[in-house]
Amino acid sequence: MSRYPILVAVLAVFLVSPLTVRAEPGDLRLIDWRPVSQLVVKQTRVLRPRFPVIDIHNHLGLWGGLDSTKKYLEEMDKAGIWKCISLDGFRKSEFFEDYGITGDDFYKRHLQVSRSVSTDRFIVFYVPSFSGIDEPDFGSREARRLEEAVKLGVRGLKIHKILGLNLRDKSGKLVPVDDTRLDPVWAKCGELGIPVMIHVSDPKAFFTPVDRFNERYDELGEHPDWAFCGEEFPTKEEILAQRNRVMARHPNTVFIGAHVGNLPEELHQVGMWLDCYPNFYVETSARISELGRQPYTARKFMIKYQDRVLFGTDTPPDAEAYRIYYRFLETEDEYFDPSGGHHLQGRWMIYGLSLPDEVLEKIYNKNALKILGMFKGTSAK
Repeated sequence: MSRYPILVAVLAVFLVSPLTVRAEPGDLRLIDWRPVSQLVVKQTRVLRPRFPVIDIHNHLGLWGGLDSTKKYLEEMDKAGIWKCISLDGFRKSEFFEDYGITGDDFYKRHLQVSRSVSTDRFIVFYVPSFSGIDEPDFGSREARRLEEAVKLGVRGLKIHKILGLNLRDKSGKLVPVDDTRLDPVWAKCGELGIPVMIHVSDPKAFFTPVDRFNERYDELGEHPDWAFCGEEFPTKEEILAQRNRVMARHPNTVFIGAHVGNLPEELHQVGMWLDCYPNFYVETSARISELGRQPYTARKFMIKYQDRVLFGTDTPPDAEAYRIYYRFLETEDEYFDPSGGHHLQGRWMIYGLSLPDEVLEKIYNKNALKILGMFKGTSAK
């Protein structure tokens, strides 16, 4: 018999039933697990940015409707936001009725409401309609409509991810991003000197099975319609290749790749695109969760490509949400939650980049001013 009967008994309990001790009764589902970190690290509250900010990616028509424009301006004032670009200048309501977008030429009302609240704080980008893409003169007609919208005050074009992903023509064929029927529209943007904010594809995890290996399982559980894994969808790689062929074909048109070019998981690849396409820029919206979990790589990327990165949020103007972005870009804070800047995207924390002032100023406003300053007017030929 052992000389240590008590020790043997204790070990036996743990070996036979190692999970008998529970913090609370019942079964805790992983989706409900919200651990509170016990890590004690520096927490910096950045109330206002080091330089005035231009938010190049927002949706002032979709989030709360145009009736919220005055409230948005108040939040911008609290947070030091100089200008905010709304990407909701819809020509038609197709695909966006669930957001309260109704009727034709919504962009006109958007311009009117924005100007009634402030004459210089809001900028509206135009969203074209693809409903007539099967008609022979589609491209030239949409280019003319774009120019008409620019005459009224829009200053850019927004492309949503339906292009290349699930937009189909009357034959049932997917419309690729590089469909030649769209060439007159891209060319018109270059002629007018207005940028194209292009969102094609989505996070890598959205194109993989929603299973135990998917790092955005929680997010896709909340939004199952964001999952694009299956034979009915093209691959993410092909969609991005289509976009790149468009940029190569239209070197005089500026393209801003939404969400860090929609490949922040591979910053080395984004850097290769920036090297290859001088007319390509990227912005930070809704991706600080990706950038902040690779702080060494992201900081080097931001510094190397400081002339090609713009500030964006893709989040309803809210002072506290903006401050999370400032904390990420300006401080050395460690292991903090980015979800308040957008929403829960993955089960990880982020780290601040502590960018130099000259880099911050370019990202916050100078790069956006440079692009917006390329506007040539509607008399360009």
